[in-house]
Amino acid sequence: MSSSSRWRQQLEQLTLRAEEIEYRLASPEVLQDPQQYQSLSRELGELQPVRELLTRQERLQLECLEAERILREEDDPELRAMAAEDLAQGKAELAEIERALQLRLLPRDTRDDGNVFLEIRAGTGGEEAALFAGDLARMYIRYAENKGFQVAILHSSESERGGYREVILEIAGRGAFSRFKFESGGHRVQRVPETEAQGRIHTSACTVAVLPAVAEIEEVEIQGSDLRIDTFRASGAGGQHVNKTDSAVRITHLPTGLVVVCQEDRSQHKNRAKAMALLQARLLEQERERQERSTAATRKLLVGSGDRSERIRTYNFPQGRITDHRINLTLYRLEDVLAGDLDPLYEALLQAHQLELLASLGDDEP
Repeated sequence: MSSSSRWRQQLEQLTLRAEEIEYRLASPEVLQDPQQYQSLSRELGELQPVRELLTRQERLQLECLEAERILREEDDPELRAMAAEDLAQGKAELAEIERALQLRLLPRDTRDDGNVFLEIRAGTGGEEAALFAGDLARMYIRYAENKGFQVAILHSSESERGGYREVILEIAGRGAFSRFKFESGGHRVQRVPETEAQGRIHTSACTVAVLPAVAEIEEVEIQGSDLRIDTFRASGAGGQHVNKTDSAVRITHLPTGLVVVCQEDRSQHKNRAKAMALLQARLLEQERERQERSTAATRKLLVGSGDRSERIRTYNFPQGRITDHRINLTLYRLEDVLAGDLDPLYEALLQAHQLELLASLGDDEP
């Protein structure tokens, strides 16, 4: 079956599914079940744009057929000129609709709607790398808050000058993972440090790891005997808010050596729950990477493999420039990006990712 026939068949299935949902939403059984009604309504809402595109496509196809008839049968020059213009516009719009429909049929990342753990670690560059880690953390926090997500700092290890050697964020909200999934990799900064008397530009680096939160605990099987759980007193700035109990939690997964720490809350119970969630996310990501490595035929996506050593972006302060090396995109709006305006980068990366997926679907044809 050709790719065109296959995606046409998929569109027909989506249309039938929408009709089925409309029928079910009118049934007494669903109307009396708020959870099922909400789930079906959400699914219908996701299918509605496809139906609208198909309706528009069908109308344009009829208009193009009529324009072609006029060009074949009519002799009036003015009428023929209008028909030729309508046909050209109609074909251009049909091409846009076809691409939009193809994008709607791309395999959906089931992790997109979920929450995310975002880990930032200072790399080469010493204190300057730690300060850059702080800049990245603030950038991500501002972006998350602008999108209406909730942000919590699960763990942080501060440097002497107020940066971070390591900081782990939990970002919660529908669609959080989709907004941050392209950020995994090496981030490089080029700027003159405050301590540099000669005005020389230094290059430092941080790594960012983006992990989807595990929705169900059953997805990752963890034996209690495989864990060592330690509690300790959370660090603080002093004064009345110093934690006087051992509320911070450190969990070590003995088979893998993975260690997670959470000291965000004053409740040991809550810190333990969040540390377990982070451990599950890391174990799931570790297993995903293992499966990808074992499948030699797996194509590397345009936006990167997520390898934490991979340099994905450079932040050049003297030139006010930010460059994403995966898609060769350069923007001269560094201040805006660091202030939390990541949408231009996100949209460009998403588009590149979609084009790569479309190309890979075509490559699958016999």
